[in-house]
Amino acid sequence: MPVKIRLQRHGKKGKPFYWIVAADARSKRDGKYLEKLGTYNPNTNPATINLDVDGSVKWLENGAQPTDTARAILGYKGVMLKKHLKGGVKKGAFTEEVAEEKFNAWVSDKEAKIAAKAGGLQKDAIDAAAKAFEAEKAINEARIAANAPVEETAVAEGNADASGEEE
Repeated sequence: MPVKIRLQRHGKKGKPFYWIVAADARSKRDGKYLEKLGTYNPNTNPATINLDVDGSVKWLENGAQPTDTARAILGYKGVMLKKHLKGGVKKGAFTEEVAEEKFNAWVSDKEAKIAAKAGGLQKDAIDAAAKAFEAEKAINEARIAANAPVEETAVAEGNADASGEEE
């Protein structure tokens, strides 16, 4: 039975939410699956991915083939790296402790990059809100300035008319 690691769509129209599953390649997209490995929510920025790394590695070692999108997600979460490091341990290139250290270092570096991106996005959102506020403030001041001279001009013309009649 050929097994694929693929995405199973859930959520509503226009708001997709995916389960990452190991399923028989012949089953329907949203049909029966063998094991749920995680979730993927592309609606957030950055995208939210919850994944069972060890379960995914187990399926890959047993011959499961990921789809293109699933492969990208697995690579993003480090599953492909962990599988690669396990292959090195089996060949005797290094010990399991060294492989675990390398994987943990990669994960901590990746989490730092994600946190920096999320912080940058928050900063950009705050800056955009501040610019929008300043633009709105300038528009309001322009409206006030446009309305105020009209009233002052009308009052000045009224004074001129009154002074002209008295002369």
